[in-house]
Amino acid sequence: MYGAEPVNEESERTAFRKAEKKYKIYYENAKKKKIPRSVDLSEVIDFRSILESFKGGGDLPAGVFELKCDFNQPVFGLVSRPGFYFIPAALSIEEQCHWIRESLTSFPQPPNRTNHNAIYGPLQDLFLAAKEGKVLIEEDTLAENIISEANLDQSNVNTPRWKYIKELDESFSRDAGKSVSASVLLRKLRWSTLGLQFDWSKRSYNIALPHKKIPDKLCMLAKRMAAPAMPCSEEFHPEAAIVNYFGLGDMLGGHLDDMEKDWSKPIVSIRYDSIKCSMFFLLSMSFCLIC
Repeated sequence: MYGAEPVNEESERTAFRKAEKKYKIYYENAKKKKIPRSVDLSEVIDFRSILESFKGGGDLPAGVFELKCDFNQPVFGLVSRPGFYFIPAALSIEEQCHWIRESLTSFPQPPNRTNHNAIYGPLQDLFLAAKEGKVLIEEDTLAENIISEANLDQSNVNTPRWKYIKELDESFSRDAGKSVSASVLLRKLRWSTLGLQFDWSKRSYNIALPHKKIPDKLCMLAKRMAAPAMPCSEEFHPEAAIVNYFGLGDMLGGHLDDMEKDWSKPIVSIRYDSIKCSMFFLLSMSFCLIC
């Protein structure tokens, strides 16, 4: 499923980088607001428009085919990328809203790791802390200042080095570098890992890191989405997941998802578009993916 024909890796990488640069957002110089430069979208495949045309009895674009399988929604593939399938509008608006909430409130919870772990350690209830306007402050700073017990909230603490407080008074002004608002940390949340934890420094899964199973409902969703790419009578059993968070204009650089032990099983990629945010998905190698 991962491409039987040999490819020139260097030429593939160069072509991908050119495409990545082509579709990256660049802004025109403007005094009052950023104005994104126009991008040529003539070669972009619009998954949603393909689905709408298909349901209306229209022809599929050249190079796109319908995968014949026992699935309750149309599944499409690309002739040029064997093993890649996409399911437009796979989730209802209600389902997307549910998983967006889970992505913000549940998935970043320890022992799941996030991009903040390296500096702040595990952060408990980050979304709630941001909603309540709390501030994260280093314990050394706390020891140097007199803070009333009423101003210190220890109920949401799961790290010996940093604590949430309800507000930052004037006595902390000298140590502003040792504090950060929870709302800022929430905006800077870039990823969280579920199930087996991934060691980004070694590019491998570390079974020694504390972790808990992927939530049952998410496992069931992944199994359902993976079904069209699975061999007959086999079931998909997800063990790890990475949740990526994007703001307007953000991008995820080109990379290889090549650390999985069994390459005969698909990688399931789910994106939320309930708020009509446009995004580009660039595919270089013939990975077995489902979007």
